[in-house]
Amino acid sequence: MVRHYQVEGRVQGVGFRWFVHREAAAIGLRGWVRNTDAGHVEAVAAGEVGQLEALEASMQRGSRGSRVDRVRVHELNDGEGEQLGTFRIDGAF
Repeated sequence: MVRHYQVEGRVQGVGFRWFVHREAAAIGLRGWVRNTDAGHVEAVAAGEVGQLEALEASMQRGSRGSRVDRVRVHELNDGEGEQLGTFRIDGAF
C-alpha cells in the first residue's frame, strides 16, 4: 500500500522531517519526506496497512516543537511505490 501525506501546521524549522524519517525508518517503511514551498511537509510512504497507520499516528502527534493542524492522506496506486527505496529526507544536506 502506498500513501501520500501532506502535513499542515508549524512543521518547518522544528525538526519535523527528521522526526518523520526516524519514525518511518523504525517502522520499516519505504519512501521519502520533504518540505514544500507552501510551508507544509509532504511524504510518500509504502508498506503494510498497520505500518502506515502507525506513521499517521506519529504525524498527528508531531515532533517536539511542532504543531500539526491537519494531515491530508491520499491513497496512491501500488505501482507508485515500486521504485521507493529506504526511507529518506529529500532536500537535506
